[in-house]
Amino acid sequence: MKKYIILVLKVIVAFILLQTLYFKFSGSTESVYIFEKLGMEPFGRIGSGIIELIASILLFVDKTRLYAAIIVVGTMLGAIISHLFILGIEVMNDDGTLFILALIAFVFSVIIAFYHISDLKKLNIKTINSLLG
Repeated sequence: MKKYIILVLKVIVAFILLQTLYFKFSGSTESVYIFEKLGMEPFGRIGSGIIELIASILLFVDKTRLYAAIIVVGTMLGAIISHLFILGIEVMNDDGTLFILALIAFVFSVIIAFYHISDLKKLNIKTINSLLG
């Protein structure tokens, strides 16, 4: 049962990430406004879109699911902090929708990461050494 709950959480996180890509990549008014206010337009907007696209795919790959969840946690933490300290909870009259979606993706990704934490045990010394060079 846990496996199916985690799958549903992954689908929800991926959906949240993927549905914002159109706005980021098309340069919608809201996305440009957000990243201008953060001082990261256009590179932050496009870069975060690319990161979110890659992470949403890698959530479903066994070898990368833990790392993808960690990437989403970090990305959403950045979004949450930006909302709390720079943007505000409500951005351009969205009633806090972007903030709430970031919170949902953050919490669900933390759950996914903890569920897949055993993936770290599967790494062997050779793999770690090859990563370190």
